[in-house]
Amino acid sequence: MEKLKTDQMWLGLVLGVLLPSVTFGLLYLIARVCAPAGKPLLIPLSTVLLVAIFTNLFTMRYYLVKLKFDRTGRGILLVTFVLAIAYFLLFDQLK
Repeated sequence: MEKLKTDQMWLGLVLGVLLPSVTFGLLYLIARVCAPAGKPLLIPLSTVLLVAIFTNLFTMRYYLVKLKFDRTGRGILLVTFVLAIAYFLLFDQLK
């Protein structure tokens, strides 16, 4: 647990990728399990992805405001921007 309280850019990058990945996996699993048989997902995939990206904001705020770890917060912010741009490029292509 002490390793999560360091001001390193690599930690922010890892947390920025790991947290949305786990959140996406859990939400996607819930959406698949709760959907009626033969029907599409209970929650649209675009919504699941957006909520997964959104979870980075809580982690980023914790590291930037509470702990005042700028490098870690910047790593999380960088990954969040990349994921948000990828989201809009992906779902803009589908319409």
